Amino acid sequence: MARQKKDEGKQELIRELIQAYDIKNAKDLHEALKDLLGSSLEIMLESEMNEHLGYEKYQTSDNSNSRNGHKTKKVRSTLGEMELSVPQDRESSFKPQVVPKRQKDISEIENKIISMYGLGMTTRQITEQIDEIYGFQASASLISDITDKILPEVEEWQNRPLSSIYPVLYIDAIHFSVKQEGVIIKKAAYIVLGLNEDGYKEVLGIYIGQNESAKFWLSVLNNIKARGVLRVFILCSDALTGIKESIEAAFPETIWQRCIVHQVRNTLKYVSYKDRKAYAADLKKIYHAIDEENGRKSMQEAKAKWDKQYPGSMDSWENNWSSIAPIFNYSSEVRKIIYTTNAIESLNSSYRRLNKGRTIFPTDTSLLKALYLATKRLTKKWTMPQRSWGKVIGELKIMAGYDVY
Repeated sequence: MARQKKDEGKQELIRELIQAYDIKNAKDLHEALKDLLGSSLEIMLESEMNEHLGYEKYQTSDNSNSRNGHKTKKVRSTLGEMELSVPQDRESSFKPQVVPKRQKDISEIENKIISMYGLGMTTRQITEQIDEIYGFQASASLISDITDKILPEVEEWQNRPLSSIYPVLYIDAIHFSVKQEGVIIKKAAYIVLGLNEDGYKEVLGIYIGQNESAKFWLSVLNNIKARGVLRVFILCSDALTGIKESIEAAFPETIWQRCIVHQVRNTLKYVSYKDRKAYAADLKKIYHAIDEENGRKSMQEAKAKWDKQYPGSMDSWENNWSSIAPIFNYSSEVRKIIYTTNAIESLNSSYRRLNKGRTIFPTDTSLLKALYLATKRLTKKWTMPQRSWGKVIGELKIMAGYDVY
């Protein structure tokens, strides 16, 4: 009920804003917001002067200092340049905090809000921090408006040109609660992570809210192609619906490697705790085998050993052998990179950690903003290539039919 009243109050405020400023288009709205920002800052400056002098305007006081008119000051913000009317005092001892003397650029507040949003802080936490630092309340709608200013940057990042070759791509999903038409639902954010030719990790894109299907995955892969990717040697993922058919259509020369870690987890999901360690050891013999023949033999041995106790638990290994087997064509150094999606799972873990305070996202856009800002922050640490990359890329190129010289 309280939230409903708050939303109704917000809608009424928006109606009043539209009426007061006669807003008819985006430009009118931009000018209205700039005027509101200037007016809000002037109110805050007057409040600071009241506190400095110890009395409000038109009140009597024994203070020898008093107001001495106003001074016009031009400042820059992300909404553009504006003029502020800054109160003065006779002793010239007033030192405003919200817009300090000689400060011409006030976009710092907005940058701080965006930075805090990127750190995973909730709207309430950001409001409290801004109140503590600057002494004014930043509403949820204001924070949303400010963080929305990065949306053109997000769009540009999502559509930026990519390298022509990615030896390895990983695809994985991370789930969040998002409000849609008044109902809270679980939505997946699909992360595409690549290793470029120099062995550095790179997030190619974030795709939110679609149902898994061949059509969806083909649109994702075609998006990557349109941005300049000509060749992917190996694509590692779990058994995402329609992914195999989409890879064959978009990148017919690409090898699909099913994530072994997911395969193991799915097998052990219904195995009792007392048997899990022994079962896992038998599964390890499969993907650590020296070649496909020995891997298949280890799989059949595991099936014979465990199928009676856990019927059908090894069926997925047999049924998906064609997407499991590619790993046997590579050395141990390459296997460590492609047999698991640990690289992307580590990234997803960081996304969860940065956004643990946000239990529910109000829109898909708010989720995308949060993940983009988290990505910017996390990828700053990616300053080193994959270990033994020289050997790995040489082997991958040979297997893909490229001349390594």
